[in-house]
Amino acid sequence: MSPSPPTKVSALEALERAQWIAFAPFVFQAAAVLRDRGVLAALLDHPAGLTLAEVVELVELPNYGVRVLLEAGLGIGLVDEDEDGRYHATSVAYFLHHDDMSRRNLDFTRDVNYRGLAALDAAIVTGKPAGLGEFGQWPTIYAGLAELPEDVRSSWFGFDHFYSDTAFPAMLDRIFADRPSRLLDVGGNTGKWAKACIEHDPAVEVTILDLPGQLHAAEQQLAELGERVKYFAANVLDDEVEPPTGFDAITMSQFLDCFSEDQIVAILRRFAARMGPQTRLYILENFWDRQRFAAAKFCLQMTSLYFTALANGNSQIYRSTVFLACIERAGLTVEAELDDIGHGHTLLVCKLPAR
Repeated sequence: MSPSPPTKVSALEALERAQWIAFAPFVFQAAAVLRDRGVLAALLDHPAGLTLAEVVELVELPNYGVRVLLEAGLGIGLVDEDEDGRYHATSVAYFLHHDDMSRRNLDFTRDVNYRGLAALDAAIVTGKPAGLGEFGQWPTIYAGLAELPEDVRSSWFGFDHFYSDTAFPAMLDRIFADRPSRLLDVGGNTGKWAKACIEHDPAVEVTILDLPGQLHAAEQQLAELGERVKYFAANVLDDEVEPPTGFDAITMSQFLDCFSEDQIVAILRRFAARMGPQTRLYILENFWDRQRFAAAKFCLQMTSLYFTALANGNSQIYRSTVFLACIERAGLTVEAELDDIGHGHTLLVCKLPAR
């Protein structure tokens, strides 16, 4: 006997949702082409609506191609058709075309993930980023980030920075309330956070710790800051590497979600061993179970599959209870938790336990 449909929706609604899942790749590709070929823009620019022939003329595509796109748009909910046969953009089309978050999510899905996600099953079975082979033979996407095709890199950084940058103001206020003089930025990426710290407090000295390829990109971006930024090349998973010491503040912004639970514990233990009683470790992460909106929770749960199929094969956007257990295992105490920072981030302030 087959299981009953979920009780929260009717059988007919459940069946309809199942078809959306079955045709999800068609929905995505049609929506992307409607946006990128200017069909949505044309409709949005003409609120009175356009005929098929008028859309064809404006976007300079074949009649057949525009027709199948518009009819797919009707099914997706991006397009409406009135009784006179004129097509109109819907509010969903408006957000897909104009909303910055929606644009970056779509670009990230199309350019970085779409082809690689076909290897999700192999990634689940092996714990390896099986889809990464679409771009190169690296152990993780981070090792090859500097070598990705430019459009892929652009969409990757556009996605990453869109979410992290919105949290910067609240992070800066909280961290610099304690007036740190030396700050270690672990996983500094392109150096945007390091630059924000220096611009916020001209007296602070920042050291960026990251993989050599990422540090090279950061050095190019921050050349004008001179000696106020220092660089430490290291793989945090290398047991032979000893991180630098003597910092008042250590930051890990959207960094630890790149690692498995055991790796998170090992990394935190390594840095905890170099903390003093007054040192604070600031961890910024998205937790899917701490989101105010269902759409945000959904986006984060889906983003976990990027980590599985392409990034490294063993990490995710974590549930907060799983992540907090890692911090406890590492021998650190959470001094404060600040939710709803930027686009649904949580800032965890950690310290050594009292002795």
